[in-house]
Amino acid sequence: METTVSGVSVHYAEYGSGTPVLALHGAGVDHREIAGALEPIFDDVPGYRRLYPDLPGMGRTPAPETITSNDDVVDILLGLIASTIGDEPFHIVGQSYGGYLARAIASLRPDQAVGLALICPVGPQTRDMPQHEVLVSSVDLTGALDSDLEATYRSYFVVQTPETLRRFQEYVAPATSLADESSLMRIFSHWELRDRPEAAKAYPHPVLVVAGRQDATAGHTGPSELILHYPRATLAVLDRAGHALIHEQPNLVRALAADWLMRVREAADDKS
Repeated sequence: METTVSGVSVHYAEYGSGTPVLALHGAGVDHREIAGALEPIFDDVPGYRRLYPDLPGMGRTPAPETITSNDDVVDILLGLIASTIGDEPFHIVGQSYGGYLARAIASLRPDQAVGLALICPVGPQTRDMPQHEVLVSSVDLTGALDSDLEATYRSYFVVQTPETLRRFQEYVAPATSLADESSLMRIFSHWELRDRPEAAKAYPHPVLVVAGRQDATAGHTGPSELILHYPRATLAVLDRAGHALIHEQPNLVRALAADWLMRVREAADDKS
């Protein structure tokens, strides 16, 4: 599906009906990675309308020269919310770079974004990243990937098994060639947001923060400290998990996300 926001054709996938959930993927991929991780959760938890946009410069959403910063990306997402969700309360999920954007939207729309989930979030707080370390190596990559994709797989996953290779081939690899690297460099060169999420009032709704103990991209120190801004936060730092945590620990992510959805629903019921 597509909708036009400020002259930009924003592509997104949509599934189900009910309470809207806006899910934002990380850098260098497209909506398929986070959709592949979250959709099995909603198989068991009905009543949600899931929206998975391709962020500007990735997937099928272009990033024209008018988009020069993360503030511009947030504005595009706010326009997407206005055109697809309207004034209805919604939940928001962000993985990696998407977590930075999700935090911004939650801080700008705290009365409408009634639940926030962050998976391996990056942002100004990113620090103390460990060296990339492969914990499990039980896959034969001979002939499975070209040299560039093999390098990407090896540097992304700390758990390298036939199952994580399958998930990489299905949800990550098809999107890597669609990333507009020059546009992303332009946007990321203006990384800091005008309205810093950590400068806003404490976010009052249920939050989930999940970090990988071996995450060499986002680390776990910065994500752990985010709970200072979220008094209703659950924090989980998972061993045997790097930046590809959603692929390496899918069962734990599924359980934590189901708990978060339950907490958001309970909070909404208490206010009704």
